[in-house]
Amino acid sequence: MTAKRIDGKQLSDAIKADVAHRVAALKQSGIQPGLAVVLVGEDPASQVYVRNKAAACEKAGLHSEVLRLPADITEERLLRTVRELNLDNRIHGILVQLPLPPHLNSARVIETIAAEKDVDGFHISNAGLLMTGQPLFRPCTPYGVMKMLESENIPLRGAEAVIVGASNIVGKPMAMLLLAAGATVTICNSKTRDLAAQTRRADVLVVATGKPGIVTGDMIKPGATVIDVGINRLPDGKLAGDVDFDSASEVAGAITPVPGGVGPMTIAMLLVNTLEATERYAARTDG
Repeated sequence: MTAKRIDGKQLSDAIKADVAHRVAALKQSGIQPGLAVVLVGEDPASQVYVRNKAAACEKAGLHSEVLRLPADITEERLLRTVRELNLDNRIHGILVQLPLPPHLNSARVIETIAAEKDVDGFHISNAGLLMTGQPLFRPCTPYGVMKMLESENIPLRGAEAVIVGASNIVGKPMAMLLLAAGATVTICNSKTRDLAAQTRRADVLVVATGKPGIVTGDMIKPGATVIDVGINRLPDGKLAGDVDFDSASEVAGAITPVPGGVGPMTIAMLLVNTLEATERYAARTDG
């Protein structure tokens, strides 16, 4: 068996084209969606992510602002910047690029973002809405994964779904979305005793640990759908996922590559969340 590759780049391009069409309609009514990205310090990976997000916004017709702040900024100054963005009617989505320097309290910063502008979906009120099945914003990476599964017509109702990684950014919200779709969900973490025993049960396996090659082909149920969220730079400079792609491809029914899988979808769903925030803003102001 050779697994089908799920092309995140192709799907993300289609989603971005739809966003651009809806943005054009909003512009005709005098509203341009706006996204502000706050970047603290000069972390190389964060700079790449922010540059890609800004480029995607521009291409889709969104207004984007990147606020580059020094690594030694005080927490109060950062919080003041976020509060100013909350009050800016040109900005409909706010994203604070993580990780922040260690002297800053990430949770406090995220909680300062107005919930209706929290396009990452990390604010505690948005996490609570997701938990109760009434999401305002779905976190971008899990949202992108759900769109990939939908595009491939992967049956989720009654399926065994296993998630490797229990982060607030991917693992936990991924579980909530899969539960809402009717899957039976298992979340594995660093304390899981027999990881392979869990992963071999999965009809749908989502791996998000930041550990290259942690899941290999012998840990996968034949025919399973494997979603690799990890992106790791190896010593030789190459990018690799959390799943050993070569061995997994021999067993899985469908699999996402790294790069070109989940990564492009994350940015596409950020645009979708920003657009939806703008449409809600337009509805409020029309009223």
